[in-house]
Amino acid sequence: MELSNSKLVFLLVLLVLLVVFPFSNAAKSKSPCDFPAVFNFGDSNSDTGGLSAAFGQTGPPAGETYFGAPAGRYSDGRLVIDFIAESLGLPHLSAFLDALGSNFSHGANFATAGSTIRPQNTTLHQSGFSPISLNVQWYEFNDFLRRSQIIRTKGDVFSHLMPKTKHFSKGLYTFDIGQNDLTAGYFLNMSTDQVRAYVPDVIDQFKTVIQDIYGQGGRYFWIHNTGPVGCLPYILDRLLITAGQVDKAGCASPFNEVAQYFNSELKEAVIQLRKDLPLAAFTYVDVYSVKYELISRANKHGFEHPLQACCGHGGKYNYNINHGCGSKIKVKGKEIMIGKSCKNPSLRINWDGVHYTEAANKWMFEQIVNGAYSDPPLPLNMACHKQ
Repeated sequence: MELSNSKLVFLLVLLVLLVVFPFSNAAKSKSPCDFPAVFNFGDSNSDTGGLSAAFGQTGPPAGETYFGAPAGRYSDGRLVIDFIAESLGLPHLSAFLDALGSNFSHGANFATAGSTIRPQNTTLHQSGFSPISLNVQWYEFNDFLRRSQIIRTKGDVFSHLMPKTKHFSKGLYTFDIGQNDLTAGYFLNMSTDQVRAYVPDVIDQFKTVIQDIYGQGGRYFWIHNTGPVGCLPYILDRLLITAGQVDKAGCASPFNEVAQYFNSELKEAVIQLRKDLPLAAFTYVDVYSVKYELISRANKHGFEHPLQACCGHGGKYNYNINHGCGSKIKVKGKEIMIGKSCKNPSLRINWDGVHYTEAANKWMFEQIVNGAYSDPPLPLNMACHKQ
């Protein structure tokens, strides 16, 4: 039986496709990952209530844009980690330290504001840095993995609030931490060279935690590098910066250069981890470039006053360490809030001098979700694939 011209063309095209794209690889590359859970580690950029649960809730006007009230986040609304969870069809992550109303069936958040990779030798009240460093977050995770499964055996409501065992091997492990390791050195009056000198040790400690999680069955890692700290109002306000150190965007170049050095070391660590942990899939996400693009070209992206805090009190950057976002003073015996939110947070990038607004977080998430800033360049829902 002779084939029609149209059928012949179809078969030839199919043959070419099978040669160029073997079926198994094509199918694999097109299959999205079904992440049943997310386990997050980090600092305030991804803290959904950890520090608030341990040291007191963030007060108004935090949370005003999305939650309508403070929700443990240092923002007016959602964080990038919230948008990550939403895009995967999962609920927002409950903080591991929050005992009230938490649901861990789809993962847990071990991040706390002020956290560093390396443990600090100061208290939270002395320095502002959390005692819950990355190694402590690992201890929490290790305990959570073991005890959650014991709790599940009790049945009833307990089985619905804890993740299944398979979630730990099939879940996505996200990391956004390192910024505070850099600023901690500067706040101790270290020079740029001194801060750079300890970065390799910080990276080594980061690698150790990744290796430990891998040893417990973790296989899929989504790792953010650190942002341009030299563009944050609290850095620009608190640290001595000369005119020659300011770039065209108004950011402090020396601090951004250290952040870029940290990121280059982090990327090399990820490359090495891929070799050492061959069963894992690592996605390195360049959020530095995303954040700097947003800040340096704010008007193009629909934002204004990129170096000013939306919520604060006075000064060039609307940031005052003594009167932060939500701060109050007494006037004739009556408390008055002076750390007020700006009129329209949706037009602003920085929330309180340190953290980002929901609008900025949403914009940043939209840039990274499709893999445009990732290595390998895979979208979030394909992060279980190595290539």
